Amino acid sequence: MQRTVIVIGLVLLVGGLLWPWVSRIPLGRLPGDIIMQKSSFRIYFPLTTMILVSVVLSLILWLLRR
Repeated sequence: MQRTVIVIGLVLLVGGLLWPWVSRIPLGRLPGDIIMQKSSFRIYFPLTTMILVSVVLSLILWLLRR
């Protein structure tokens, strides 16, 4: 349990330090992301972004378990 908490903390630390560069990645504006705009509201559903993030996280977790 302690090891898991330390790893999660390190991942959050590295993510925070890399945030200025990570925020420039065009995630959330990929083809396939659904945006519906009307005059009074906007609905945004990042379908392609969610699939891409899921595949990357699954690959990382698979590699860590090997």
